[in-house]
Amino acid sequence: MMSDSNAQATPSIQICRIMRPDDANIVGNVHGGTILKMIEEAGCIIGTRHCNTQRGTCFSGSDVDNDRCLAALARVEHTDFLYPMFIGEVAHVSAEITYTSKHSVEVQVNVLSENIVTGAKKLTNKATLWYVPLSLQNVAKIIEVPPIEYSSPEREEAGKKRYEAQKLERLETKERNGEVITHVSLPEPYTVGFSQSSLIHLVCPSDCTLHGFVHGGVTMKLMDEVAGIVAARHCKTNIVTASVDAINFHRKIKKGCVITVSGRMTFTSNKSIEIEVFVDADPLVEAEKGKYRAATAFFTYISLDVDNKPLPVPPLKVEGEEEQKRFEEGKARYLQNKAKRLADKEQQQ
Repeated sequence: MMSDSNAQATPSIQICRIMRPDDANIVGNVHGGTILKMIEEAGCIIGTRHCNTQRGTCFSGSDVDNDRCLAALARVEHTDFLYPMFIGEVAHVSAEITYTSKHSVEVQVNVLSENIVTGAKKLTNKATLWYVPLSLQNVAKIIEVPPIEYSSPEREEAGKKRYEAQKLERLETKERNGEVITHVSLPEPYTVGFSQSSLIHLVCPSDCTLHGFVHGGVTMKLMDEVAGIVAARHCKTNIVTASVDAINFHRKIKKGCVITVSGRMTFTSNKSIEIEVFVDADPLVEAEKGKYRAATAFFTYISLDVDNKPLPVPPLKVEGEEEQKRFEEGKARYLQNKAKRLADKEQQQ
């Protein structure tokens, strides 16, 4: 079910769906990837709708029928999974455009879970996504984004700061795109090599947008599946997604490509695991173009007992300078995110 608001100042949309058994793991927790896919669908709808509805013409002034566009996911900011969602609950996904630059749209998304028996609702997720509108006639052409009206100059300035920050971080992330995950024969338990995992997927038409490129939500779901396998291999318990650090989409993935999604552990705290995930695309038809890095992210998982209470995580056995470096970088991200959560909690009190 879907409802929306037509107010041009703050375009918004809401999608509702009941969670079914194929959305969840074996103990009934809804997969983080399922929720990420719904978040991206809501963002894509509102981003595409906004960029195509502007008084009958495109923002550039050309006839809208000659320059229709589709919002393509470029980045997802750090996303926390505040509470688990279960089979039988209804997910309410609401999305709102909060900032527009000349060629990008910021969408903020909230997810509520509803127990339809008791009526109780909980905020389970908050996410920020960035989209770029691509012409339907020429996928290499980025369409100019219609501006939105802001409730105050301060809100516009805050949005501009977020835009500049994510732009800088995307550039920094591209520098790491040469890294690969190498196979380790007969690795010891609790090492990086013991739990590292890969998934190979052929991109089919059902995975793709009108452009013939993979939906960002499909990619995120596959990334969560691989990260979940890594976490489960390490803990041997029920694991759930706790948060996702910024997901950067570096290049588009075309229909017919074979994608390899690889995950490896980088850091463990007492009760959490950080997993780095790479997505590499290999064009089968245009093999001369070669394999390329399409997306990267860090996922954080926690281990749960039968009562959904957090369990201690086995410490990661670090081997070599590179693994030690990645461990220290993961520790820095963990402490930074922990400090941010505490600061946000204090502001809400």
